[in-house]
Amino acid sequence: MTDPKKPLPDRLSLNPRSEHFDEEVLSQGVGIRFNGIEKTNVVEYSVSEGWICVPAGRSLDRFGQPMTVKLKGVVEPYYEGEDAASTDALPEASDEKGPGADAEA
Repeated sequence: MTDPKKPLPDRLSLNPRSEHFDEEVLSQGVGIRFNGIEKTNVVEYSVSEGWICVPAGRSLDRFGQPMTVKLKGVVEPYYEGEDAASTDALPEASDEKGPGADAEA
């Protein structure tokens, strides 16, 4: 049997110095869907405030920590073992053409 998983927090950080760091939750594997797209480079997120922090390239601050950019949108955290069931509910990619895609006609 699998051990019961702790509910995902509203805010979580990968930085051990942060007050929102939770090693127990992170050890179980957390995935983030941001505006319907799975993100693998999220450093910190907040569901209630609707933002994620991602690294801004390879630049570092004066303390050696990666510089981050805050992006706002819909944040959906999930445990990585449970993503197969939840991705079935996502709409399939349609074959619609974008603007200018039919310009050759």
